[in-house]
Amino acid sequence: MEIAWRCARFYIPVSNGYSWFKSLFVRKVDPRKDAHSHLLTKNEESNLYKIQFHNVKPECLDAYNQLCEETLPSIHNDKYYPCELVGTWNTWYGEQDQAVHMWRYRGGYPALTEVMSKLRQNKEFMKYREERGKMLLSRRNQLLLEFSFWNEPIPRKGPNIYELRSYQLRPGTMIEWGNYWARAIGYRQHNSEAVGGFFSQIGNLYMVHHLWAYKDLEAREATRNAAWQHEGWDEVVYYTVPLIQHMDSRIMIPMKASPLQ
Repeated sequence: MEIAWRCARFYIPVSNGYSWFKSLFVRKVDPRKDAHSHLLTKNEESNLYKIQFHNVKPECLDAYNQLCEETLPSIHNDKYYPCELVGTWNTWYGEQDQAVHMWRYRGGYPALTEVMSKLRQNKEFMKYREERGKMLLSRRNQLLLEFSFWNEPIPRKGPNIYELRSYQLRPGTMIEWGNYWARAIGYRQHNSEAVGGFFSQIGNLYMVHHLWAYKDLEAREATRNAAWQHEGWDEVVYYTVPLIQHMDSRIMIPMKASPLQ
């Protein structure tokens, strides 16, 4: 028995299995020879980053900042721990009474595992965690890799304000995002505002974070407006906006102990 499909002017005879007709709607996916993380990041030994978001009880924020300033630099400066404090901030505009910390682990996941194991044996750090826990409403973190086309974050003198722009991308669009921003970053280097670009590995997936530094809010506005004067920037924005499901912006002030000032 033969099944006939009629649609407008078209008449398509199909066998009982309708395999030929079904094949028209099967999406062919070219196999990738490498993971997205290897295609987007610098090399197989790229740094691993951890970003932490701590929502602090409003009445505890000053005490929380003091506790962090007493504890975090000691870990950063101790070569026993293969990690570095990239930056530590309070959110100024965005989610209020919030602290953001970023750590770098040179050596990737083994370095992270080593640090976590050693810190569990550190009585001072465990006391810090206990005291910190009394001050928090909630906390979350993510593990990140850095995009190959961004500069590695290095300490910088202040005073500066920092903007953390976070993008939740549609699943499957990370490579496309990277391809556009590999070109776009050239439009945003004129005032040395680009600090670092990262994408998530554990936590919220298909999440991108761009970290920028400005002297003040007026400099931020001027720098962002100037990008539109460069030919090609409008095209990048046009093609990357449809990749985004959600985006968020935080303006942050460095804590005293932050290497990024």
